[in-house]
Amino acid sequence: MLGLTLPRHRLGAVLAGLGLVAAGVVVQAATPAAAATPHRILFDNAHAETAGNADWIISTSQPDPLGQDSSPSAETDWTGALSSWGVALQKTGDYSLKTSTSALTYGGSSATDLSNFDTLVLPEPNTLFTAAEKTAIMTFVKNGGGLFMISDHTGADRNNDGEDAVEILNDLMANNSVDSTDPFGFSIDSLSISSDYPSAVGDSTNPVLHGSFGTVTKSLIASGTTATLKPADNANVKGLLYRTGYSGNTGAFFATSTFGSGRVAFWGDSSPIDDGTGQSGNTLYDGWNDSGATNAALALNATEWLSGASGSSGGDGGGGSTCTSAQLLGNNGFESGSSTWTASSGVITNSSGESARTGSYFAWLDGYGSARTDTLSQSVTVPSACTTATLTFYLHVDTAETTTSTAYDTLKVQVLNSSGTVLSTLATYSNLNAASGYTQRSFNLAGYAGQTVTLKFTGTEGSTLQTSFVIDDTALNVS
Repeated sequence: MLGLTLPRHRLGAVLAGLGLVAAGVVVQAATPAAAATPHRILFDNAHAETAGNADWIISTSQPDPLGQDSSPSAETDWTGALSSWGVALQKTGDYSLKTSTSALTYGGSSATDLSNFDTLVLPEPNTLFTAAEKTAIMTFVKNGGGLFMISDHTGADRNNDGEDAVEILNDLMANNSVDSTDPFGFSIDSLSISSDYPSAVGDSTNPVLHGSFGTVTKSLIASGTTATLKPADNANVKGLLYRTGYSGNTGAFFATSTFGSGRVAFWGDSSPIDDGTGQSGNTLYDGWNDSGATNAALALNATEWLSGASGSSGGDGGGGSTCTSAQLLGNNGFESGSSTWTASSGVITNSSGESARTGSYFAWLDGYGSARTDTLSQSVTVPSACTTATLTFYLHVDTAETTTSTAYDTLKVQVLNSSGTVLSTLATYSNLNAASGYTQRSFNLAGYAGQTVTLKFTGTEGSTLQTSFVIDDTALNVS
C-alpha cells in the first residue's frame, strides 16, 4: 500500500532461496532446439537402457553410430535392438543421430548437450533422472525440443534398483523444477498388460499416423502399459492408439502432447521398437517387424514429427519449424514457490506484509528500509519462428519515501544474453511510481526470436525509508 512506513519483516512462509544458486543471472548458454537439416536426434543410454535383457541402443559405437558403419543399409550393420530405427533414419540422409552416455544437460558445452539436438529419445530408462537432468529435459522441451518417452510395464526393473520406467517417467513429469503441474496432460498407468494390438484412431490429417514413413494402423503390447489423459491440464494431449476396448482419456497406448514450444510423444511398451537383434546374450523380441502391427511407421513418423521434420504441427504444435502460440515462463504466478526462478533470499513469498494479485505467492523485491539489492530472473528461449513475443507482468510499488522528485529506490527490468551481458533495459521504476494496487506492464521481445535470454528484475534500495517492488502474474506470450 502507498505510504507503508515500516521496514519489511519477512516472517511468512518464504520459499525463495531453498536449493537455489546465488542471486543473479541464470546463465544457460543454449541455443533454441530448432529443427534443421539434418534433423538432430539424441538417443539416451545413460540410464540403464541396456540393463538385464534390454538393449535399447542404435549402435555399440557411441556417441556416433557412424563409427560402426558409416553407410548402413541393413539393421545388422549397426549392433543394438534399436538398430533398425537408427538405420532407417540414417538411410534417409535427413537425420544426424547420436547416443548420450553421460548425464543429460541443457546449455552446456558437451557435444551431446541437449541444445545441440531437436529430439531426445528416452527408450525405457531404468534409473531416475537427477534434479538437474529433469530441469534440463523439461527446459529443452519447453524451448522447442521434441521428447520421445518409451515406457514398459510396471515392475520392469531391469537393474533391480527399485525403479522402473513407469515410475521414472512419471517422476520426470511430476517432480521437476520447471513445471510439475501435469505439464504434458497425462500420467503413465501402473499396469502390466500381457498382450494386445492397440488400434489407431481415425484421424487422416495426423502426421504421426499418416506420415512420410507410412500409415499407422496398429501397434503391439507384449507386456506393456498405457496412459491416462488429462486434457483439462493440457488441452493438446491426444491419444493416437488405444488398448482394445478403451478410448477417450483411458487406455491410451500412444499419445502426443505439447509443452511450451516443444512436442512430446509417449509409447507404452518397448517391445514395438525392439528389432530382435542386439548384443550377444540378450533375449530380444522382434516387435519392429511384427506382421500384425505397423510399429516401424509409428516410430519413424513420430520421430519426424517430434523433430519438426514433417513441416506440420498436425494441430498439436511444437517443434522448431513452426511457431505455436504459447506462454513460455515457468511458474509464472509464483505459486510453485522458488521453482524455475532464480531469486534473492525471501523474494518469492506469501508473506502477509504484501498481497498477491492472484493466488497466494508473489515476488517482493526490497522493502527493508536499508541499503539492499534484490534480484529475480528466469532464462527462456524465444522460438525463432515466432513473430510476436510479449512480456507482461503486474507491478505494485509502495514506499515510505515522501519526495515527489527524487528516485531513491529503483527497479530495473532487463534482458541479458547467455553470458550475462545486458542487451536492453526495458524499463526503470522507482519510488516515484508508487500507487495503490497493481498495474500491468508490457514489452515487445520479438527482436529476441531465436535467442536464449535471461529476463532479470533488479531492485535497489537506499539506506533509509523502504520502497517495495511487488511483482505477480508474469507472462511471455509468443505467436
